[in-house]
Amino acid sequence: MKTFFLFLFLTASSLLFSQFTTLNIGQNAPLPDHQMASTTGEMLTLNNLRDDGLIVIFSSNTCPFVIGFNDGTFGGWENSYNSIYERAKASKINIVLVNSNEAKRDGGESMADMIERKKFKGFAMPYILDKNSELANIFGAKTTPHVFFFDRDMKLIYSGSIDNSFEDKTKTETPYLMNAINAYSNGRKIKTKSTSPKGCSIKRIKN
Repeated sequence: MKTFFLFLFLTASSLLFSQFTTLNIGQNAPLPDHQMASTTGEMLTLNNLRDDGLIVIFSSNTCPFVIGFNDGTFGGWENSYNSIYERAKASKINIVLVNSNEAKRDGGESMADMIERKKFKGFAMPYILDKNSELANIFGAKTTPHVFFFDRDMKLIYSGSIDNSFEDKTKTETPYLMNAINAYSNGRKIKTKSTSPKGCSIKRIKN
């Protein structure tokens, strides 16, 4: 059943947003000084948030891949956000959640909804609103969640999924993002630099 839902989400994402090219490994973070409103009322930029590294996670308040499926088959990736943040923080790597679902601002993805979600889940990292999906478009972000991990020079060193926990439970679970954090923090080469993002399509306003 999960495989069927995954196929539908990824197919829709591919058909609707194939015009947005995803950043390649080694590229610099675009729009580093673009100001975006956070749930605390601050205006933040990627450069404000950078340290020895920056992880950008495109997220959502309503996507079952993020918050979990009602039938309990998958708990949702947001449950790992804080543990990833604590590991990253120990190596002076910051994390920011980005909500780019512009077409659903009246359907659970408003700033008020973001404030409520951050409080409910106790997110330790900033949560910012990407007006008109500008950041998502230039990053070529496809899904919620979709991870982009930049080094201290704001060059992309990992992109894709947080892990493979949504896949068949008979497979060995691989924590892609945590592995990348550990490798980078210890000066080692990141073995898996990109994976396929899985989740709900970002709800952009269609022109």
